[in-house]
Amino acid sequence: MRKVAIVGCGGSGKSRVARELGRILDAPVTQMDAAFYDDEWNALPRDKFTDVQRELVAQPRWVIDGNDNSTLQVRLEACDTVVLMDVSTVAALYGIFSRQLRHGAGHKGNGVHSRIHWGVIKYVATYRRKMRPRVMAKIEEFGSGADVVLLANRRQALRRLRKVAAEQSCPARAPCLGVRDERAQSVCRGRMA
Repeated sequence: MRKVAIVGCGGSGKSRVARELGRILDAPVTQMDAAFYDDEWNALPRDKFTDVQRELVAQPRWVIDGNDNSTLQVRLEACDTVVLMDVSTVAALYGIFSRQLRHGAGHKGNGVHSRIHWGVIKYVATYRRKMRPRVMAKIEEFGSGADVVLLANRRQALRRLRKVAAEQSCPARAPCLGVRDERAQSVCRGRMA
């Protein structure tokens, strides 16, 4: 896990998972909103935004949190892991409103991009029905070489982060389950106990 694309509905927890994965993997984290918008929410032209992503994915390690479907192909073709934050509509709506309460409105420059208006609410409310099938189709088409991790709630996300952290601290640098080297398995079991 060196190049991770995190996708999903607004409010699903993408940014939190991205920050934690970046810390665990010692990889730079980029939120696509921060690359796409300036402080006044002015968008980059699409061709420049695509070029920025191509530069980002050319790096040896990265975690990119982004929801832009029009340029998703760039990230999917370059990643080794796709994390789809597949939370319920209610959980995503809760996420956008709780983020607004925690951080306030606006572009904070720290990966927190909060602006709630009717268009955002409608997008989040209809994501699973309208956008999710399109994202899944792109993952199938362009992310065929990547491991796909589907996280249906925040509890699953936390468990997955703990598992990745344990794997990264394992001297064998391999998942403790399925490791054929018995010595590595015993070391991993000892660290996870």
